[in-house]
Amino acid sequence: MRRILTLAAVAVLVLLAAFWAIGGFDQIALWAAGLQRSFQNTIAGALRAARAGDEGAVLTLLGACFAYGLAHAAGPGHGKVLIGGYGMGSNVPMLRLSVIAGLASLGQAVAAVVLVYTGVLALDLGREALVGVTEDIMAPASYAAITAIGLWLFLRGSRKAFARPSGTSHHHDHGAGHDHGVCHECGHAHGPTLEQVQQVHSLRAAIGLIAGIAIRPCTGALFVLVITWQMGIGGLGIGGAFAMALGTAVVTIAVGLTAGGLRGGLLAGISGSARLAKTAAGLEVMAGLTVIVLAGGLLVRAL
Repeated sequence: MRRILTLAAVAVLVLLAAFWAIGGFDQIALWAAGLQRSFQNTIAGALRAARAGDEGAVLTLLGACFAYGLAHAAGPGHGKVLIGGYGMGSNVPMLRLSVIAGLASLGQAVAAVVLVYTGVLALDLGREALVGVTEDIMAPASYAAITAIGLWLFLRGSRKAFARPSGTSHHHDHGAGHDHGVCHECGHAHGPTLEQVQQVHSLRAAIGLIAGIAIRPCTGALFVLVITWQMGIGGLGIGGAFAMALGTAVVTIAVGLTAGGLRGGLLAGISGSARLAKTAAGLEVMAGLTVIVLAGGLLVRAL
């Protein structure tokens, strides 16, 4: 069964690579951009109706904002890259990864609210100036933070890959009868199990992941917040920003869980083997490199 999981994970990765090679992800990005424009029109209409006192427009607005968040997250984005890379490179419990991804997306809404209301109330900035602050300052800072996290994943994986074996294969394990890594012939453990490869992940790492994504608010949320403030219905705009964040969170969580599932599948076939720790370290190195290349490319273009 474990070998089947590994083969299935490899097959999925091959299909994803082929899909990327034929430009499939570019087509998804174009489709998502079209959906975002459509939902922007729906949002604008719902805002006008809400200002006119149409109570049903509130639900329309929140639904359109949620859908906009889904479409926005389906396109190219650094949040998915980081959460997916972290899920692929680290043995993180699925619930913890989901919470991190969800908080990161909600953090973008918080950042948008803080930026807009600090800008319009304290600095008297308009929408274009706020978008400029987001694109010229906050976006590069976010890309730099994510690139740094990718470098951290790469270095941590490299240290594990070149670390000397712990020597567990030379010591008798009296509880070996219950350990999948134990050789049935000699009774010794020749390699760790999946459970033994689990790493302790710090609160600091989780905060870094969340902050790296949250520091760059969505421009769609900025638009809704500024327009609703000008219309005198700011509370509705804040609700819309968080509805967008929830839509983004759904996709980001799905990407993280998929990456974590692929990681588990790839390692399942060699659980108990001496190759497990090195293979897990290799996945972390590759995940770190992917984050560095993609986020680093965004950083270079933003500067």
